[in-house]
Amino acid sequence: MPARYFRTAGHLLVCQNGNCRARGADLLMLALTRAMENEKLMYYKAGGSVRLTSSGCLGACSHGPVVACYRERGGALEQGWYEGVTLPLALEIARAVHEGADLPGRQRYGPDED
Repeated sequence: MPARYFRTAGHLLVCQNGNCRARGADLLMLALTRAMENEKLMYYKAGGSVRLTSSGCLGACSHGPVVACYRERGGALEQGWYEGVTLPLALEIARAVHEGADLPGRQRYGPDED
C-alpha cells in the first residue's frame, strides 16, 4: 500500500532550539498545534492544508520564538520569516497560508518582508 498523500498549501516551521525555547517556543508549538487542529487547518484534518513542523535553529536566536513559512504562490516560492511570534500571530500566518491570502507583515524579517 503506498503512502497517503495530503494536499499541502504551505509549511510552517517553529524553532525549538535553546534560545527560542527559553522564550516560549515549546509552549507556542503545543498551543499552535491544538489551535490548528481545532480550526481544521492541519493538513491531516478534513479540509486542512497546512503542515506544522518543529525545527532546529532558524538563525535569529535572540529574537525568538522564530517561525518560518514556505509556500508556493503565483508559481514561485514565497517565504515568510517571523520573530517574537505569539500564538495569535502564528495562527494568522497559518490562516493566510490555508486561505492563500497575503502573509502578515508585522514582526516579519528577511527576503520577502513587506
